[in-house]
Amino acid sequence: MSAVRNSVFLLLLLAVACTASQATQSVAGCAFDDHAVFYKGDIGQQPLTQLHVSVASDDASREHGLMGVTDLGKNDGMAFTWTSPTDTTFWMKDTVIPLSIAFVSSDGRVVTIKEMTPCTADPCETYAADSEYTMALEANANWFQRQHVEVGDRMILSVTPCPS
Repeated sequence: MSAVRNSVFLLLLLAVACTASQATQSVAGCAFDDHAVFYKGDIGQQPLTQLHVSVASDDASREHGLMGVTDLGKNDGMAFTWTSPTDTTFWMKDTVIPLSIAFVSSDGRVVTIKEMTPCTADPCETYAADSEYTMALEANANWFQRQHVEVGDRMILSVTPCPS
């Protein structure tokens, strides 16, 4: 009987561990395993800072974004990527925490940084970049300002494939 009890205990412990690891997963499926690394000068010099991100690279994950997220880690965020330049606007429909967004051009330069506020009713304000971009990064409100990331800074995304 104690062997059965120990087995049940181990299964419960495993279930709790799996649930805890899934709690940190984002809408895009992977935990914040990828990194957006920012540089004041050329890429390869000492990095200014980095943001741990989950990548949204398809229409469904980009559309959902951080909608419904109630707490975002201090240095966590989401990277929205496109394969070619876009001028898509962002909105905060059903996003409950204030966020900052940095738009990054195809050459890896930050072209626009904006602060965004939650919105629960239509119409919601939209947020656009000052020029076309291939990546947008969302983080907690004022994250880019606190980390001294500015328009013109360089950024590179380091992606680790999700385990299957």
